[in-house]
Amino acid sequence: MHVVVIGAGEVGTSIAASLASDHEVVVVDIDSDRAEQLKYELDVLTIAGDGTTSEIQTAAEVGRADMVIACTDDDQTNLVACGTAKTLGDGFTIARVKSTDFLRTWEGNEGAFGVDFMVCTDLLTAENIVRVIGLPAAVDVDPFAGGLVQMAEFEIAEGSPVAGQTVSEADRFESLTFVGLFRDDEMTIPRGDTDIMVGDRAVVIGSPESVQSFATDVAPQTTPDHADEIVVVGGSEIGYQTARLLEERDFKPRLIEQDPDRARWLAENLPNTVVMEHDATDTEFLAREHVDEADIVVTALRSDEKNLLISVLAKRLGVDRVIAVVDSPDYVTVFEEIGIDIAINPRTVTAEEITRFTYESVAENIAVLENDQAEVLELELTEGCGLVGRPISEIVADTDVRFVIGAITRNHTLVTPRGDTVLQAGDHVILLVESDAIGAITSMA
Repeated sequence: MHVVVIGAGEVGTSIAASLASDHEVVVVDIDSDRAEQLKYELDVLTIAGDGTTSEIQTAAEVGRADMVIACTDDDQTNLVACGTAKTLGDGFTIARVKSTDFLRTWEGNEGAFGVDFMVCTDLLTAENIVRVIGLPAAVDVDPFAGGLVQMAEFEIAEGSPVAGQTVSEADRFESLTFVGLFRDDEMTIPRGDTDIMVGDRAVVIGSPESVQSFATDVAPQTTPDHADEIVVVGGSEIGYQTARLLEERDFKPRLIEQDPDRARWLAENLPNTVVMEHDATDTEFLAREHVDEADIVVTALRSDEKNLLISVLAKRLGVDRVIAVVDSPDYVTVFEEIGIDIAINPRTVTAEEITRFTYESVAENIAVLENDQAEVLELELTEGCGLVGRPISEIVADTDVRFVIGAITRNHTLVTPRGDTVLQAGDHVILLVESDAIGAITSMA
């Protein structure tokens, strides 16, 4: 495909890096220094200029583009860029926005703004938060095969019962498969005798029930196996959307917001949320409101520094699990290194969602892991493809591609893969593969 990416910030760079090996990618950015730098970093064609103009888009050959992705930090710029692209060609347009108002307008008017697919950063981030809230100790969760299969990533903490065990000792569930271990920024395909160590991130695929059971096993004893008491700090759009989604799942969260007008609006629009108007950095207030008894605290203020401060306060008060929204990707490791359980970066979440969508022509679903080191794909096998009619052990032996099949669904029923399992046409295969081998594995299917 010929893909034009408008915006070379964190999101655009991540998308371009994911697509560059398999597609013809052109990146447009108004900052000439950034465009020049990216040209050598990713070995892609870059153009410096205003990506909303027909002149620059013509130079990027938008007229023959299969896909145009507008992902700058400015909503209006992205919408105008997509509108311009539609005047030059019929490529599929994707716009990144923060405003849910734009999202609602687009959802109510097909083709509005010249956008074919819209990604709302704040809503995506809230959805990501709510998914991990439901699974103890998980840092990432994604459903596959219409909910029959779940992928989850867990960080092995000090005190985890599985730390020091081998994979075969930890894998006590019939419909669960260990598919990957990340250690020191390297991915390992685990074997039965692979040791699980503190600090590892383990990726498992299986039925939601088996993943839930494993989550209880992997979590330290102090981790709650449920999340009845949830406190959201910050009534930003992300904080509001998180509380709203929790309400939809029958939770009754508490939300702390300092601004009186915003707090009033939140109280009016969140009927099952207790909204408290106060400064969340006030430790006496936090103690008085028994925030220390919360199962989970989510910090969703508009400032990374304040989110860091409140996350640390929550941990010192004794909160078992803290999830922080971190706007700057550079700060994510800082949060994690000081003991914050999960740091979610909206830009990373957005880039992963757009990357996921670009692979829809070859995969039913996709999840991006560990800054695009590996990906979990759902592939539907068709009659005559290279995988059908062969046992998994034979397929693995005949290829140099590093991948692991974690689950198979057949006729809407989960099949746990084994070496002698023969793949059939119509199977949905959920597998983990190194990111640079996606093209090789999808060509086999």
